[in-house]
Amino acid sequence: MNSTDRTIIRDLAKRAAEIAAWPEQEEKRQLWYAQNAMAATRPLVFCSPEGSWEEILPAEALVCESEEARTIEYGFREMIYAQEHFADDEVCDTSYCVRPVAKSTGWGVEPEFHYSDSARGSYVWDAPIKTRADIDRIETPTTIVDAAATQKALEFHQDLVGDLLDVYVESHWWWSLGLVDEWARLRGINQMFLDMMDEPELMHAGMRRLMEGKLAWLESLEGQGLLSLNNGRHYIGSGGWGYSRDLPGPGSAGKARLSDLWGFCEAQTMSEVGPAQHEEFVLRYQLPILERFGLNCYGCCEPLHLKLDMLLRQVPRLRRVSIAPWADKRMSAEKLGNRAIYSWKPNPAYVAAVTFDPELVRRDVRETIEICRANGCTLEIILKDTHTCNHQPERFDLWTRIAMEEATR
Repeated sequence: MNSTDRTIIRDLAKRAAEIAAWPEQEEKRQLWYAQNAMAATRPLVFCSPEGSWEEILPAEALVCESEEARTIEYGFREMIYAQEHFADDEVCDTSYCVRPVAKSTGWGVEPEFHYSDSARGSYVWDAPIKTRADIDRIETPTTIVDAAATQKALEFHQDLVGDLLDVYVESHWWWSLGLVDEWARLRGINQMFLDMMDEPELMHAGMRRLMEGKLAWLESLEGQGLLSLNNGRHYIGSGGWGYSRDLPGPGSAGKARLSDLWGFCEAQTMSEVGPAQHEEFVLRYQLPILERFGLNCYGCCEPLHLKLDMLLRQVPRLRRVSIAPWADKRMSAEKLGNRAIYSWKPNPAYVAAVTFDPELVRRDVRETIEICRANGCTLEIILKDTHTCNHQPERFDLWTRIAMEEATR
């Protein structure tokens, strides 16, 4: 990294450290601890631009020269922009995470993807599992860390910003452990739906094999000491932050175990599948995985209002449930009550539309808060899946201000 890039990054790191020292950071941190203990004093708000970052911070906004430096620069600029523009409850601290250098294998059989020529366009794929016999070709994933390369990366970043921020190695090997999306890629999504009626035992065999492989992989990570806690400034499930004093679990001896972590499953491809088939073909294979974790989240974009009774009855230590934009908000609140966090995802179309209607946003947020208050819910408001803001980044500033006004009203 040349001296100019180094100076740019260090200046950004200094600004990050300044922001981390703002008094409100500790206040927000304590709000998340209370939220995750089901003792929140008000709804918490988090704005995640996701795909819209390309419009907020386009490539030409970066000034570093090398690709390595530009990647680091982008991370800092995202964080600083969010803190300076979005008056939400996201916490900024001095942590600076270096990922382990590792090699992970897949399932041994992979789909062949065919992508659109359009940027961020659609794609189709050729699924490799054609017959029951193909399931026997599925291998157990493995992950091996290159300790020397990881140490070298750590020392590089410590030299770069270690006097300004807390630099350390932290591993996060998955987002969701839901299995069904992986099976859809291996079998084909249309064929998967047909199998539930025509060849149910084939789908059971496939999901069982993925469950066994995923559990073996998780146990390998734990056995190698490759897990890191996610009970601090960690994005949890499909929204929210991981601050929790319930983790790590009892008997923790310094090395993170699965039982010390938040777990997460979703079943977005089962959105329009009824509760009985969801339970038979997906949830039964997710439960042995979720059982290994200290606290659990469930759901992402799929509406779960008709499945909440099933999830609340079966998912162990369920602490956060995603209430998608397409879910029945009132039914969800009545079923959920204060048994798990009502992690509401407002409709991202309100930000992405041709025109932005602040009053529509306000009515939507106010209605949800009133519904949740009437049912004693612990509510969080998580704006995400915002893949465009119609090139008007100020929409996020205004959306967040409205949401916070209603949350503190």
